[in-house]
Amino acid sequence: MGEYLHTIDNKGRLIFPAKFREELGEKFIATKGLDNCLFVYSPAEWAILENKLKQLPLAKPEARAFVRFFFAGAAELEADKQGRVLLPAPLRDHARLDKDVVIIGVSTRIEIWGKEAWDEYNARIGPEVTNIAENLVDLGI
Repeated sequence: MGEYLHTIDNKGRLIFPAKFREELGEKFIATKGLDNCLFVYSPAEWAILENKLKQLPLAKPEARAFVRFFFAGAAELEADKQGRVLLPAPLRDHARLDKDVVIIGVSTRIEIWGKEAWDEYNARIGPEVTNIAENLVDLGI
């Protein structure tokens, strides 16, 4: 849980909040996420997700495309002693991460957003949250 504003240095390193580093462990996985952000998983959560994605039918082009997108962009990351994590350039490019970023906790994953993209997303979704919540009733939430 939570929302943290941080900056990426000129070497592509990002300081992860201590709270998230504790939950993720020494090494963790980052991959291209949806909505132009990055998804970050602990090894245990990654294994659960990987197992679910293995169940997708390979005969379906959409399933193959999604699995390729998700796994090809994945990288194992590790924080240094100062809590900095080097984000690979392809991941930074995917999420359009430049300098200011927002790191958020979203249940079983962490998301990394460019601050501008996060602000735009919130401006777009904010007024719709009530409607979205009403539609989730159909899903039993």
